[in-house]
Amino acid sequence: MKTVFENFDPNAPAQSGASNIFGLPSTLENSDLVIVPVPWEVTTSYRPGTAEGPSLVFEASMQVDLYDADNPGAWKKGFYMLPVPEEIAELSASWRTQAEILIEALEEGGDPETDAGLSEIADQVNQASADLNAWVYGQTKHLLESGKKVALLGGDHSTPYGFIKALAEKHQSFAVLQIDAHADLRKAYEGFRHSHASIMYNLITDLPNINLVQFGIRDYCDEEVEFMAAHPDRIKTFFDRDIKRGQYEGKTWQQICAGLIATLPDKVYISFDIDGLDPKLCPNTGTPVPGGFELEQVFYLFDQLRRSGKELIGFDVNEVSGSEDGQETIDPIVGARLLYKLCGYLV
Repeated sequence: MKTVFENFDPNAPAQSGASNIFGLPSTLENSDLVIVPVPWEVTTSYRPGTAEGPSLVFEASMQVDLYDADNPGAWKKGFYMLPVPEEIAELSASWRTQAEILIEALEEGGDPETDAGLSEIADQVNQASADLNAWVYGQTKHLLESGKKVALLGGDHSTPYGFIKALAEKHQSFAVLQIDAHADLRKAYEGFRHSHASIMYNLITDLPNINLVQFGIRDYCDEEVEFMAAHPDRIKTFFDRDIKRGQYEGKTWQQICAGLIATLPDKVYISFDIDGLDPKLCPNTGTPVPGGFELEQVFYLFDQLRRSGKELIGFDVNEVSGSEDGQETIDPIVGARLLYKLCGYLV
């Protein structure tokens, strides 16, 4: 155990001004796991606010008790969150303003294919999103090459593309386990190639050495169903409707988790959109959908995944928002506890 953690009292109140995430005395050097915050939400199509997610989760993390019965003492390996990059947040806010112009025009019948002004906005936003992907790729690739375990904290669900690309260069093959309300298999949604609604489409089309296993999907369109059907060897989807019906007919949660885990290869990356949970746990997320999981259900899944011998190679947590009126809300608290649990499993 590292000396700095030997002298740390895990029972004392967290001192956010003098510590890192979860109140830990972590630094980049003394931590096995590094969390990359990405405050980006340019293509959000419903409610904004996810760009604040990394800062909100950091603040809420100070209320997380460090004892975890599933991973006791895992914090002693060091969890460190990089500073929230203000330049990325500023770029997100700037390009979000432009994206809103295009989104509003589309809602009023505008067409970028016939409107040069709208086409230019789409091109500019797409380039900004591609630049963000390149930045994330560079940040995470460097950390992976330095021997760190890496996690990503968004932002909207478009943010982990560059991270997963870096992992695809490091590992010969793996599966992305997507826990989400949405399929995210749309092509260039609202004219944005790197939309939060297109992240899984882009991964499947761009990275041939990964497969996708989706869990809890309950909001999707014809285009996405057709894309799933066209790639049966690459995409396996467990719809929320089917999961619930299985439970109604007597399937246990252990059986459901076992069926999911049986479809996964030896190496797994978890991409967790918080709207995969019941919306009572994330009422302010960008696009909430009725249905979804309890937090303890996904914690049980994580534990069964570990017991199966599968290797967790990385993860992301996305779409955490605060309330629009600035009032206290449960979203960041849930996000912080989800993040802490996944950190424990990753190390």
